[in-house]
Amino acid sequence: MAIEKVKEYFRQYHMEERIQEFDVSSATVELAAQALHCEPCRIAKTLSFLADGRPVLIVMAGDAKIDNAKFKARFKTKAKMIGHDEVETLVGHGVGGVCPFAVNQGVEIYLDDSLKRFETVFPACGSSNSAIELSMEELERYSGFADWVDVGKGYSKQQDNPE
Repeated sequence: MAIEKVKEYFRQYHMEERIQEFDVSSATVELAAQALHCEPCRIAKTLSFLADGRPVLIVMAGDAKIDNAKFKARFKTKAKMIGHDEVETLVGHGVGGVCPFAVNQGVEIYLDDSLKRFETVFPACGSSNSAIELSMEELERYSGFADWVDVGKGYSKQQDNPE
């Protein structure tokens, strides 16, 4: 099971206890926000694409969408999501649990600028009922990301900090 791979991955950093598992689904941004009692924008969704035949993951804020023109400018190819039936084989995690941890060799991971407005975010942990709260520094450190990218649209550029 993919969540076991993620737990094992975080065990080396003594962080496996921070993984939260729910009795309810967290497979979508809305369901994850409900399970975590947080704003949907703080869910760090991981989208799976094929770019020149190689799997590419984009981790972005829950309220962001892929901007096709920005994606094409950055990756020199049209944004083509990996089919549901291929995600687990190519990435190592099934739909609803895709995350940037303990992925298959050769998977490239990018973090979208839409995340930068938050102190912490909640990515999944390999299953459709799990998440972990990470700071931006932790997300950078543990995701093994290749680069920050700006391929999102439709989100507020400001962090929502009630004062």
